[in-house]
Amino acid sequence: MSTSSAILTPESSTQARLHARFLSMVRGEFVKTARLFWIMLIILYAGCMLGFLLGATQRAVQTDLQHTPLHFLYYTVESNLVIFRILSGIFLLILTSFSIGYEYQYGTIRILLARGAGRVQLLLAKLVMLAAMALLLLVLFILLLALLICVQLLIMAGNLHALSAITPAFWSNSGIDVFTVAFNMLITILLAAAMNALGRSLTIGLSASLLWFPLDNFASPFTSVLAQLLHNDFWLNLSAYLLGPLLNRLPEMLLPKAARTGFEAFGLEPMVHVSGSHALWVGAAYALVFLVLALIPTWKRDIKE
Repeated sequence: MSTSSAILTPESSTQARLHARFLSMVRGEFVKTARLFWIMLIILYAGCMLGFLLGATQRAVQTDLQHTPLHFLYYTVESNLVIFRILSGIFLLILTSFSIGYEYQYGTIRILLARGAGRVQLLLAKLVMLAAMALLLLVLFILLLALLICVQLLIMAGNLHALSAITPAFWSNSGIDVFTVAFNMLITILLAAAMNALGRSLTIGLSASLLWFPLDNFASPFTSVLAQLLHNDFWLNLSAYLLGPLLNRLPEMLLPKAARTGFEAFGLEPMVHVSGSHALWVGAAYALVFLVLALIPTWKRDIKE
């Protein structure tokens, strides 16, 4: 009989320590932001529940439930995901800014670096923590929405028979809708991370993050005005590369026509026709640029008193 034993080399030991250290940093970042996270989560879900109640009390909803239950379910899921996308976007802009910008503005990042944390490693730990929080937000909201739909059916119809109208296509289309929300959340985190890494201040980073999408959205109709004044379609085509309008209409671009209720998307749109694949590629390019803008200043610029 022969036995073999694993030999722990210095390299593998170092990698294990680095891995454990990184996970500890992620946990530490969660502990620091946990209080703000739970407070904002309560506010976020209160806003989502208010939006759900307003949508559920519309006159056409009862008729829709009785005659076209599948359309009712599409309407309920899509309209509430739109509300969640908007509110969670604001939530993540604020949370990311406090996680990154606060450290710079109040100098607490110097304490972390003095303990041996690398600047890039610390930023990546924050981003992983924020991505995990965003995923948790989304999963909890989906569970909450499912519960609210069941309660609504019991109140309005006295039973859950409308759920029998669900088809495999409904699950597929709802998955697409959820994906667009997750895609939006990822870009939102990276946007706020970039603004705070560049500004190195909670005030600057949070202000720039909150102003990005309003300015980006209102730039879309402005391109139409420029195109008419200058008689040049270049400005119209430029609207197809504005992040805000693309994210606003991404569900509309990706969902099949049969799954659209008119409430799947909200906000200004590009001034030209844009395909779903184009919107995804442009969104991914923005995400990559934001990530680079967050990493390079963190890596290259020193932390000074």
